[in-house]
Amino acid sequence: MKPFAFAARSLRREFRHGELATLGAALVLAVAALAAVGTLASRVESAILASASELLGGDLGVAARRAAVPEPFVEQARADNLATNRIVEFSSVVFAGDASQFTEIRAVDPAFPLRGTLNVRDADGGERTAPAPASGEVYADRAVLVGLGRRVGERLQIGGRDLAIAGEIVNAPGGSVFQFAPTVLMSLADAESAGLLGPGSRASYRLLVAGDAAAVERYAGWARAHLPPAARLTTVEDAQQNLRTAFERGESFLRLAALLAALLAGIAVALAAQRFARRKTEEVALLRCLGASRGEIVLALTLELALLAIPACLIGAALGLGLQQAAFAFARELLPGSTPALPWGPAASAFVIGLAVLFGFALPPLLRLRDVEPMRVFRRDLETRIRRFDALYLLPFAVGAVLILVESGSGRLAGVLGGGLLGVAAATLAVTVLLLKALRVGGRRLPGALRFGLANLVRRRALTLIQVGALALSLTALDLLAVVGPSLLERWRADLPADTPNYFVLNVQPDQRADFQTRLAGLGAQNLSLLPLAAGKLVAINGKPPQAADFTDERAGNWIEGEVRVSWSAEVPPSNRIVQGTWHGGGGDTPQLSVDQSWFEMFKLALGDTMTLRIGEQEITATVSSVREVDWDSFRVNFFMMLDPAHGATLPHSFIASFHLPPAQTGLATLSREMPNISLVDINAILDRVRDIIERVSSAVTWVLGFSLVAGLLVLLAALAATADERRFEIALLRTLGANNGQLNAAVLGEFAALGLLAGVVAAAGAAATGIALARTVFRLPDYWPPLGTLGLIAIGSTILVMLAGLAGTRRIARTPPVTVLRGAS
Repeated sequence: MKPFAFAARSLRREFRHGELATLGAALVLAVAALAAVGTLASRVESAILASASELLGGDLGVAARRAAVPEPFVEQARADNLATNRIVEFSSVVFAGDASQFTEIRAVDPAFPLRGTLNVRDADGGERTAPAPASGEVYADRAVLVGLGRRVGERLQIGGRDLAIAGEIVNAPGGSVFQFAPTVLMSLADAESAGLLGPGSRASYRLLVAGDAAAVERYAGWARAHLPPAARLTTVEDAQQNLRTAFERGESFLRLAALLAALLAGIAVALAAQRFARRKTEEVALLRCLGASRGEIVLALTLELALLAIPACLIGAALGLGLQQAAFAFARELLPGSTPALPWGPAASAFVIGLAVLFGFALPPLLRLRDVEPMRVFRRDLETRIRRFDALYLLPFAVGAVLILVESGSGRLAGVLGGGLLGVAAATLAVTVLLLKALRVGGRRLPGALRFGLANLVRRRALTLIQVGALALSLTALDLLAVVGPSLLERWRADLPADTPNYFVLNVQPDQRADFQTRLAGLGAQNLSLLPLAAGKLVAINGKPPQAADFTDERAGNWIEGEVRVSWSAEVPPSNRIVQGTWHGGGGDTPQLSVDQSWFEMFKLALGDTMTLRIGEQEITATVSSVREVDWDSFRVNFFMMLDPAHGATLPHSFIASFHLPPAQTGLATLSREMPNISLVDINAILDRVRDIIERVSSAVTWVLGFSLVAGLLVLLAALAATADERRFEIALLRTLGANNGQLNAAVLGEFAALGLLAGVVAAAGAAATGIALARTVFRLPDYWPPLGTLGLIAIGSTILVMLAGLAGTRRIARTPPVTVLRGAS
């Protein structure tokens, strides 16, 4: 026997049968979905990082407080052929005549910016790309110019030095969206010579580097090992967190859809391979009679699968690349910079996963054929030797688990999806076993045709369990794709309603609060959130000064060394939810503190612990009385720490506000001029980008959902065809014994109605539970609830669909003359 030649001939001969066509189509769809999602996610990630580099002003930053970044960091960067840029940031009051303005000064060296462009507006209103400010010159935000009553070309004073305003800042890399004062860019040499960076200055220092990716990664490893205690690395992953959250959610949606497509394809492959193996039994017995060894037979079957899999996976990879190109066209418009190169890694990975899916799900039933005895040629009633336990049947579960873990890109997504599908499988098994027992006991009392149809389920116990399990898993996946997925997308869109705050105002003084609120009401502002803000330092936890080395989370050191901000309120803010403890309300005799859940975990706190804050000249020690889950994507005013009002109101503070105002409203300019101390932050551009990301990622998800739904239909067809051979013989026998078409149809409808209803109900419950878990743990949508009515309709519809599919299959079988079927079975 020549295994390769035999496999090629067998594949050509048998491809006309439905099993191999199902195998090939399932592979194409699985590989296409995985390749599209993997490639799209990789290109969007590259574009995000490039955009974040421009926002950061470099590829990597080393930040330190109160002291310059040590010179060895600069020397190492130069040794790694990286460009460097020093930036020092501090707060200061600038003057022009009798006018003054509190500002955030950013002093930069001539290399600024390493990434992105600095755009300024000249006196004539024209915009240009500018170099770093020269000695004796500054660039200033519009709020600074308005507050000082100055124009480009005039002069202002910083630290006693007279400096020319060389331009109005339009865009400057390396800043923060939510800084507490408008920006002035000046020369680092001027700041040093003016004595602004001397002892006692509250300046923050940054060293930015840029260059080859491998060199940056190498430098990052060196820098981590040599960081001073008060320093930290700032990476591009830290930038654009607002947009990153949107992309992470979108990527989770895409991965969920692709994973379901791959798992559905695996189920279709397993069912088709089971039927294919049964049909190959007599052929294998004949080959054994002709002298073929078990090893040759296994090799021939494996080669036949490989000859089918390789072109199918290649077609799927090519189709996936084409799909992602169309999907990336939606996301590409959102991302600045050059178009990322097309990565080949995800498509190659999808190709390998496609092969793993095929062999993982198809090999177990095919390898059982090695146990077929030669005597099967003469005795068809001789069954293949059955083992009590065959480790091969653990292979599909292992492949499915690895696929979920690797392709999910998230332990939470993998756990929820794997747990949900495993729960559906277990529930289906338990309910089906109970149903079969009930039918065995009470089925005799049913009408004749219906009794025969339901008796088929009891008689083919193993196949019934396989069929119901496959139908339930496929319908669960279809429910997740067709109902839960779209409803999650709609809930995600609802996260940014039309009145989402699009402006922040900082530095509102307590005596300005009432007037400020009145003016905003006159402008038609909506969704106003106004909270006090006190800035200080965290000095003790449970009476002990905190040390960055005591905590595993790197962010803890930033808050310990840096400035912390606290607010207070009698009511729980709208975008906050208490998850532990009790809200302090108006306050009591001792200070009470509510902390954000991330802080609670980062600082390893427990209810009843104390935190001491120094704000101005005051120190306050408060007891942690509650933990809040904060929706940071709401664009409302939110805080990590909130005191009770009775003790917070005594601290020096200003107010911070967020509100929604139509972008066309022009009254804010007047408000800014009449209250020159406030800082107005327009975040319309960020909101527009997030909304566009949601819409366009939703479009990309819809494309992938199409593939997944087709894969689900393949599973349905494969599951319904699993018992076609047995059904063909039974129907032929019944027709020979005088059964008419009405009786046959009633029996088939009863059997498939039970299959469809059982699978549909379990699938609806499983999809609802999985959707809630996904919303809570993966997509961070705590108030999501799946559309139970739609899921119920889907369960009823799936019952009807399975009934009609079974009836259609029976009609095709009924066209075969009974004599032909009975002779073939003799």
